[in-house]
Amino acid sequence: QSQVGEGSTFTLHLPALSTLSPPHAPPATAPAAAAPPMSHAPAATQVVLAIDDDPAVHAFLRDALASENWRLAFAASGTEGLRLARELKPDVITLDVLMPEMDGWVVLSLLKTDPQLAPIPVIMLTVKEQQDFAFAMGVADYLQKPIDRDRLVAVLRKHRRLDPPVQVLVVEDDPHMRDMLRRMLERDDWRVAEAENGLVALEQISRSLPSLIVLDLMMPVMDGFQMVAELQKHETWRRIPIVIVSAKELTPDDRRRLQGHVRAILQKGSFRRSDLMREIQHTVRVFLASPPPSTEGGPPPAAPPAQRRANLEP
Repeated sequence: QSQVGEGSTFTLHLPALSTLSPPHAPPATAPAAAAPPMSHAPAATQVVLAIDDDPAVHAFLRDALASENWRLAFAASGTEGLRLARELKPDVITLDVLMPEMDGWVVLSLLKTDPQLAPIPVIMLTVKEQQDFAFAMGVADYLQKPIDRDRLVAVLRKHRRLDPPVQVLVVEDDPHMRDMLRRMLERDDWRVAEAENGLVALEQISRSLPSLIVLDLMMPVMDGFQMVAELQKHETWRRIPIVIVSAKELTPDDRRRLQGHVRAILQKGSFRRSDLMREIQHTVRVFLASPPPSTEGGPPPAAPPAQRRANLEP
């Protein structure tokens, strides 16, 4: 439906999931559908659901992750994978693209349109080179077959759910950017607090200590540089990891002021917004999954912060 000067509305009708199921689907209790928990894993071990029609891939994943303290479940079709995803609520899903009856892209779209399943990270495993399309569809990572075991383990570790849930404090004066960061981080079940400037952020920190701070540099009342300086005055506060997300072009003096006090700098520039969000999410995951700093000996060593350039289109 179109109107000159107003735009167009496109409506697409897709069949319900039940109409996509084969008429003689295998029974849900098929022996190969799920693997038992590993014998050495505790009850709280997190779950990886592998949706792939190739038994060799199931065997590879079972062997590759034998020492990684994951509980594995397997589905040989998209229909069975969706059923197990709803039943198990896995922490991570690996998904093949080329499968009969329902390919991986259809499965992915159904996962992402289900509010209960959409937050689960999906890692595509496929022989085809389609990373751009995969990321546009909302996948968390993309591995091309043949799969490298070390790369697979590294990717799964990156997406391991952090327990208990962590709290991230977003300090940003732009309400739209602040809301976007909050919604993105909450998809991983992280608790998110917001502050519109450094002064409000310090008041919040005095009441509840966050696990990590995502900080803009250019803000009214108290900017990011002033806030970093205030954090260094407190023994406990100075240990909170800080990730800078700012449009400010840093001078050598700016870098000296931040050196040793922040963990990473993500600089807004001319990248797409979605790329910036993915970069922030990856950075926060890496730092929150790393061992906490020692409580002995004062502040962390004064190493230069990692800097990545992320372009942000208006």
